[in-house]
Amino acid sequence: MATSKSNSSVQSVERALIILDVLKENPNGLGITEIAKRLDVAKSSAHRLTTTLCSFGFVRKNIESDKYLLGLKVVELGEAVLESLDLRTVASPFLQELVNELGETVHLVILENSEIVYIDKIESPKTIRMYSRIGKRAPVHCTGVGKAIMAFLHEEEINQIIIDRGLKRYTEYTHTTKGELLKNLEEIRNIGYSIDEQEHELGIRCVAAPVFDHKNKVIAGISVAAPINRLETTMIDKYAAKITNCAGKISRGLGYRH
Repeated sequence: MATSKSNSSVQSVERALIILDVLKENPNGLGITEIAKRLDVAKSSAHRLTTTLCSFGFVRKNIESDKYLLGLKVVELGEAVLESLDLRTVASPFLQELVNELGETVHLVILENSEIVYIDKIESPKTIRMYSRIGKRAPVHCTGVGKAIMAFLHEEEINQIIIDRGLKRYTEYTHTTKGELLKNLEEIRNIGYSIDEQEHELGIRCVAAPVFDHKNKVIAGISVAAPINRLETTMIDKYAAKITNCAGKISRGLGYRH
């Protein structure tokens, strides 16, 4: 009897987590019928689980649409996780310094599940900015910061990213063959920084550098992105010098010794 009850509890937890994941992918919300279908359970079971999540603030109900959405408690948990990352704490003052020097938006990014995830961002004071947000995911192979990380991974890790995500074309400048990408990664390793030359988004140029931890392992990347009419090709050397310097400060703050 005890084992049966334990199994039931585990199943309920799994279903509750699936509800949160499904609602994450549907920002406009879902009704109970749709949630029940995603869980492959009766509406009564879906309603009971969703109501419980509502009572704890993880889910909220839109009275007008009768749909359920993620609640503020999820945001609080996300912020707590981000705050616990020593990387953000160490990087923050150096990123602000970089924004002050260059006047452009700066990002801090990590690699997760063969994608990059933006974990911090300091906005440019200028009116026209690149759209991005903390928590956003993006491809590795065609973003400056993604390539900055990818270049310093082991060969098998690079191959796994390509297997997992492919080499999708986003613009006419995207590297879509393994040979092209590997050649670019070799160049990045040699010079210590990467450039996204409108490879992910037309009109946007990005310069990025890797961040290493106390084990001398690449764990993140930082980038500066701007419209190509502001970040001109003649300015790349200047930006690269400042970005690699900033990345070096963050790395040393994390215990990196080269």
